[in-house]
Amino acid sequence: MTSRLQATKTQTRHLIEQTNKLQAESEKLTLQQEVAGAFLRSFQLSPSEQTTLRGGSRDTPITSQFFIALERVQSIHTNCRTLMQSGHQTAALDIMEQMALYQESALERLYRWTQTHCRNIESPEMSELLAQAMACLQDRPVLFNSPVTSLVLTDSPQLTPDSQHLVDICRYVLDEYCTSRRSVLVRAFIDALTQGGPGGTPKPIEMHAHDPKRYVGDMLAWLHQFIPGEKENLLTLLKGCQKLDVSEYIQQTLSNITEGVCHPLRVRMEQILTFEVGPIVLYGVTNLARFYKQVIVQVVGASLLESTLIDLEKLCYQTFLLTLESQVKRELSENAEAPPSDLSPSPQVSQLINLLKEVLAVATMNQGRQHDIVQVN
Repeated sequence: MTSRLQATKTQTRHLIEQTNKLQAESEKLTLQQEVAGAFLRSFQLSPSEQTTLRGGSRDTPITSQFFIALERVQSIHTNCRTLMQSGHQTAALDIMEQMALYQESALERLYRWTQTHCRNIESPEMSELLAQAMACLQDRPVLFNSPVTSLVLTDSPQLTPDSQHLVDICRYVLDEYCTSRRSVLVRAFIDALTQGGPGGTPKPIEMHAHDPKRYVGDMLAWLHQFIPGEKENLLTLLKGCQKLDVSEYIQQTLSNITEGVCHPLRVRMEQILTFEVGPIVLYGVTNLARFYKQVIVQVVGASLLESTLIDLEKLCYQTFLLTLESQVKRELSENAEAPPSDLSPSPQVSQLINLLKEVLAVATMNQGRQHDIVQVN
């Protein structure tokens, strides 16, 4: 009986030891599971984040969640630096390579989406997403042989943009934007000329082609009203691109967008100058061209449109001088009469004096009046 009791005690003690051992192992495994879970949460994307970055299908739209997931990729990369410093280089490099692949595929998708949708910049909801997209794409690196190298270069503060060999992705997107907006601007300009506004209000500009001053003034005023809106759109699109010289991009892009209206504007203004128009009207047209050249160039800067406006102003002015000179010569040669007995001016001379007075009266209302007065005299 004693021996049996002793055996039972031994078995019980052994069972308790086993239980304690298993309990300790269970606690250890639970702790390891918690650590592993925390590690995965810190260094891996969730399935939903992966789906957001990849997109469920080709037509899946980009939303604000996409940028949150993309920022999470960058956060994981930053955490990997801490992991490397703690001695876990292998795990850190593996994770960095995985994040680099996520980042590259996400940016490629974002690039394609931005190219496709940049024409919708006038939509308030879309403009905010496009601005975020351009901010993300502003320093996208070239694909190196190693995704890890690519990701490390991207975030190394010691490296300059030149040493990172950055691809100017923003410029590629802006090229697509230029193509789209140039087409929009030309189409809107032609519609304003030939069709007018919605419902016929305002009326088509070409309805006033018989009135050179109004015709030219309406065309240039339309451009002056429309072009600043294009600049505002560009400022919205590039507002998050803090690493770029935004002013340079806006200047180049506006220049490209406004190229399309140069030809139709030039053709119509040159056609006006072929009409039999008096010098006073031609001088008024010259002043309109001069005024709008100054205000439009303040927006678009150096561009083909600027060159076109300068050429048209010179052409208008030269045509005015030739017409004025021709009329003066004609009046003096064809209608020459001896002065009256009281030596007062003849009717022809009085007409020419009145003509010059009208020219000088118009000249006092423009910024080039001193030069014009000298030329007329």
